[in-house]
Formats: sequence, C-alpha cells, structure tokens
Amino acid sequence: MGGMTEDYFDQATIFLHAGTGGDGMATMRREKFVPRGGPDGGDGGRGGHIYLLADPSINTLLQFRQKDRFQAEPGSNGGTARRHGRDGHDVIIKVPLGTQAKATIEGKTYTVDLVAAGQKLLAARGGKGGLGNLHFTTSTNQAPRIAELGEPGQKVELQLELKLLADVGLVGFPNAGKSSLIAAISAARPKIANYPFTTLQPNLGVVAYGDDTFVVADIPGLVEGAHRGVGLGHSFLRHIERTRVLIHVVDLAAIDERDPWLDYQRINEELVHYRPELAERPQIIALNKIDIPDAQVYLDEYLPKFKAEGRPVFVISAAARTGLEPLIRQVVAFLATQPSMIDRTPRAEVLEWPLPDADEYRFTVTPEVNGFRVRGRRIERLVSMTNFAQSESLARLQRVLEATGISAELLKQGIQIGQTVYIEKASLTWTEDYVP
Repeated sequence: MGGMTEDYFDQATIFLHAGTGGDGMATMRREKFVPRGGPDGGDGGRGGHIYLLADPSINTLLQFRQKDRFQAEPGSNGGTARRHGRDGHDVIIKVPLGTQAKATIEGKTYTVDLVAAGQKLLAARGGKGGLGNLHFTTSTNQAPRIAELGEPGQKVELQLELKLLADVGLVGFPNAGKSSLIAAISAARPKIANYPFTTLQPNLGVVAYGDDTFVVADIPGLVEGAHRGVGLGHSFLRHIERTRVLIHVVDLAAIDERDPWLDYQRINEELVHYRPELAERPQIIALNKIDIPDAQVYLDEYLPKFKAEGRPVFVISAAARTGLEPLIRQVVAFLATQPSMIDRTPRAEVLEWPLPDADEYRFTVTPEVNGFRVRGRRIERLVSMTNFAQSESLARLQRVLEATGISAELLKQGIQIGQTVYIEKASLTWTEDYVP
C-alpha cells in the first residue's frame, strides 16, 4: 500500500436497494379429466440480498467514488402448476479488512466491523416472494382469487469507514522520517522526499523478526490541532485506534528548525485530545536522523529529557538503517504483552444487523391532513404486498384491520367516512364498509 496519492479513500457513503420479491400467482388448475382442479398459483422468488465481503486484496474505499449505488435483482413471479419463482441474484460488494459499516434502521443506528477475511455482512435484505393463491384456500373458499405481491427490498444508506488493522502505528510530525523507517524495517516502499506531507495516505508494511511478524502503519504526519481537523492528521487519526503499540518518531536533527522536544509534546497532546486512551498505549520513542551531524549535537541536550519520560528510547537512523534491531526487539516484546483487540482469523461468517426489538403487531395511529397515518411493521409489510386490483385482497386487508384492532383505534380517534387512511404507500378511503 505504498506510494503517494491524493485519492486515498477511507470514508464513503453508499446506497443499497435490495431486490423486491416476485409476485405470487393466482391461477386455477385446468386439466383434462380433472373437473375440479383447484388453485395452483406458485409463490414469487425472493429478491436479491446485498452483502459486504471483507477482502484482503483491497486496501481502500476508493471504488465508491466511482460507484455508490447498488441494486440487487428482483425475484421472479410465481407460475402456474405451483411453480416457484426464481430468487434474484445477490450482490456482493468487496471492502477492505478493517471496514466499519454503520446504518440507521427503523430509527436505531447499528455498527458492524468487518475485520477478518471472508466475513460477510447482510447489509440489505431482499424482499420475500409473494404467496400464490394455493396458500389462501379455506374450508369456505376452495377457489381463492388472491395472491400477494412481492415484498419490497430493503433500502439502506450505509456509512463506511476504514480503520487500518495494524499492530504498530508510527506517529510524529511531518518529515520526521516515518516513511523512511517503514521502508527500512519492512518490504513497503512508500514515497520518501525531504518535504512535509509526503505521505498523503497510510502505508502498511509487514515486519518479520525471527518467528514473529507484525503489521506497522505509517500514519500521515500530525500537526498541532489535528484533532480539530487541522492539516492532514485528523483524517488518519482513526487508523491508529486499533494499533497496540505506537512508535513516536522524532526528528532529532531539527531539519525544519522545530524543537524536537516540543514536537514530541504536541503530538502527545493531539492523541489525548482525539482519544485519551491512545496516549495510554505503550509508546516507544525513536530519535531519528542520528546520521546527520546536527543530530549528534542535539543528542546530549535532548536524550536525558526523553529518557525522563519513562518510555523506551532508541537513537536510530532510518535512512542509514542503524539502531533498528533493538527497536524492533522492543516492539515484539510489547506486542507479546498486548493482546490483539480484534480476532483477525479468516472465517466464513455472515453477520446481520440486529433486529430492532419492536413488536411485530404493534401499531400507532396519528392524525394527518384529511385522515390518519397507521404505522406498524406487520401492517406496513402486508399493505406493501397487497394487490389492490384483487377484490379478495381488499377483503383480506379489511379483515386484518379489524382483527388487529386498527379499525377500532381509527374509530376511537374519530375517523369519518370519506377520510383517508395512509398505510405505507397506500391511501385508503374510509367507507361504510369499514365500519364494524
């Protein structure tokens, strides 16, 4: 993930529309020598789901700059002879490991982390297929002319945020030498140049030390005020939230004519302001650029100050690759005492949004212009699947309104003949037929 780009994308909003279920069929069996065939309409197929899949081959959310709307295929309608409609094809959207997905469903906000290869999130659920008339046969109605429409697919607006899955985070002012350090200790090849803000994206590298390996992230340079959104640092502070150890890289040569000690203090202040627990993580101080003569001059002045902090201090040169082995050994020792906060073991696991703990049969009736609005999970689903062109479907809906107490509540609130009852997207006129 090396290189410089202004297109690094670690936040995105996408819009999902799962497939609508296929309609049920209302047909009667017609066969020679079968005088009473009866209903034989099949059910509609399920609409396609939309999944997010954690894929280790992807390291950015950049793809969503080009495409941010996804729609799954609807289910096919049911057929005659009890034929079931085909389910709509599912849509699978690949996202990087470490992606956090957030959605608001029925007024509640839920968050799911995709941190292991193979994890899937059922982000938008396809609608159920409508039932065919085969399901509506009763002792008093042997030939029902009623079938359900397919349930609409779920619509979800999804906020995605990428938080890198690194064990070690490099922090420090711009031009402190973080990119040089990651290049020296890993196979990563970030862009390196002698000017501030070279790194416009986090760079990941894998470091091997004996039998141990760990992932290190070179986080773009923080500047004073980064927690308030100043400079580039604020955009990337989230990437050190999951790290277990921080290496604080300090430019001991003061190439940019800044005070190394003040630099160190300011960065730690930014960590405290952004998230206080980050400042409590194990932190190793790496006094860098000792190969430069000015650094040799400053060493006697600053080394006692840094050692007085009570944190491990190493004097290194990332460019000359000196002093690195003791630093890495200390990192490995810290990691051994800091268990990972997340389980990254690859696994074929399907996650779902928690179901809102609402009663399926609960409903509310509120006044609206020239009528009343009825809300409730079960009644809204039923209305969305009702075929209003079928008289038997209307009769069924009326029975449900009476059986659930909705009709009684509308009368209690004073509904008058000619007023409108709004349920889901339907507008129903209250007539004498609705009065019990």
